[in-house]
Formats: sequence, structure tokens, C-alpha cells
Amino acid sequence: MSFNDRFHEISTEVRNWGRWGDDDRLGTLNLLTDEAVAHAASTIRSGRRVPMAIDLSPNGPQIGSIPGRVNPLRAMNYINNPDLGDPDGNAMVPHFNDDHVVMGLQAATHWDALGHVSYAGSLYNGVPADTVTALGGSTVLGIENVRTLVGRGVLLDVAAMRGVDQLPGGHEITSDELDETAAWAGIEMRPGDIVLIRTGRIRSFKDGGGLSYIMGPAGDASNPGPGIDACRWFHRNDVAAVADDVMTFEVFPGPEPENMLAVHCLAIVDMGLTTGQIWDLEALSVACAEEGRHTFFLAANPEPFVGGCGAPVSPVAVF
Repeated sequence: MSFNDRFHEISTEVRNWGRWGDDDRLGTLNLLTDEAVAHAASTIRSGRRVPMAIDLSPNGPQIGSIPGRVNPLRAMNYINNPDLGDPDGNAMVPHFNDDHVVMGLQAATHWDALGHVSYAGSLYNGVPADTVTALGGSTVLGIENVRTLVGRGVLLDVAAMRGVDQLPGGHEITSDELDETAAWAGIEMRPGDIVLIRTGRIRSFKDGGGLSYIMGPAGDASNPGPGIDACRWFHRNDVAAVADDVMTFEVFPGPEPENMLAVHCLAIVDMGLTTGQIWDLEALSVACAEEGRHTFFLAANPEPFVGGCGAPVSPVAVF
């Protein structure tokens, strides 16, 4: 079977258009029911917390390979400003410091909105692609639709299961490998789980910066990550959202470079699956090993930029 035939077969199998109504704007986040979140809260035992966001700084992973996706550039508006008087700074009057930032919304640890990707003229649930405009951004499927994103987090530590620090570039994670990793970790999947996939690739960023992250240890600009078959696994297990530690989220350039980034089409457009990238899962991997479990409560609310095609997030796992 050709790649295109496989793609269209999987598209038909996993498409969620209309599953939660013709006007649905949340996709698989509908699976984060009150019951799912209550169960997630019941997994908190020790209160141990593990952050997963990389620093927001000019030394981020963006090196210009994606136009406009710039690292955070912070600048001061004013320093020790005596707005309330006392220019000499001698009285008990507050002086204020204030700053601002310019950055790509997907420059660092982030969630992609359902308005991030279209194909064949459509976004998720058949929303026309032209609802994304220069002035309004994603006017229908913007990230502001996601008001809360909390639930049971599941770490599928594929790198640890394989006994390596980092999966090699071009390694395609399949449904079978996700099943194998879940079994290795003793995880019983539940509808509404938020899945985090560790490849170890973030180590290249932490060790060598943005260029190392893009190029990888072999210097070949290939990334490990889920392939199109993994979308069947996400659908079969009713995954609410999925994130990993890779720049591209999916295997890159994939088995057929002319069809690269096909997982974005299947996951975001067909499934309505919220996806995240550039998560630092290294400390979480250690914590899961020490705690003896790979499930936890996850709080990962995106910043509600109206019309945003994505948004930064500072996720925290709680054991």
C-alpha cells in the first residue's frame, strides 16, 4: 500500500468531525470530562512537582529555520520609575519596573491550537481554512477556546524503554511501540489521558543549543517522533492531548519526505487532537523512575491568546 493510500485509510479511521457536534471547537479535549479530571486528581499522593517548560529567553531553540518563530525578546519599559512622585528615591514611595516581550507563540514549550493546520481547504471539523486571517488569526479555532487543560498525565518514555538516552533521528514511533512502552511502564490507558512521549531529543538542545536541537547528534536534521500509524493509537485510546520533546512533534522528514508532517494533518485536522512540542521531559523521566509510576496529575493550561494558532505553556506534573 502506498503512503497516500495509508494516509487516507487512517484519515477515514480516526476522523472525529461531528463526534462532539458540528460546532465543536475543542476536539479530543472533550474527553477531559469532570470524571476524568477527578480521577486524575486522585493520583496525587506525595505532592512532588516536576516542571517541564524550557526557559523563555533569547537562547531558545529557534534559529530562523521557521520564519517568524523567534525566541522571546524581552525589553524594559521603565526601570525604577517614580510614577507617584519622589524622583530622588528617598521617600517610602514605590518605584516601578515593567517590561514587555516579543516572541513566536510556538517558539518554546507550547500547545498547537486546532487552527494551526489545515489541508484540502479545511481545518478541524470542516471549518474553512480561510477563517484564519491576517488580522484576526484563527478566528474560529484559536487557542483561546482551550480554557483549561488538566488531567491525568501519562509518560510514555520510549527512550528509557529502549535503554537509550535519545532515540536516533528519523526513528518512527508506531502504535506497536506505544503499546510496548505502556506495557513496560505498567500503564493501563484511560479515556482522556494526556500523553507525553519522551524521545530524549531535548538533550540536544540542553547540551548544545538550537542548532544542535534542529540537527541532532548526527547532524542530519532528522527528528524522532510519532508516525502516521501512531494516530491510530491516539484514536483507539481516546487520548485527549499529546506532547513530546521534539521540535517537529512527529518523525521528520519521515519515510517519504515529499509527504513530511503528515501527522499534523491527521492529528490536528482529522482528529482535532491538541498537540504540544518542545517539552522538557528529562526531569519527569527521572521522577517517574523514582516514584515507580508513569502516571501523574498534569496541569498544562495554555495562555489564551485570542486568535492564536498556538500558545506557550508551563506544564507541571504532580505526583
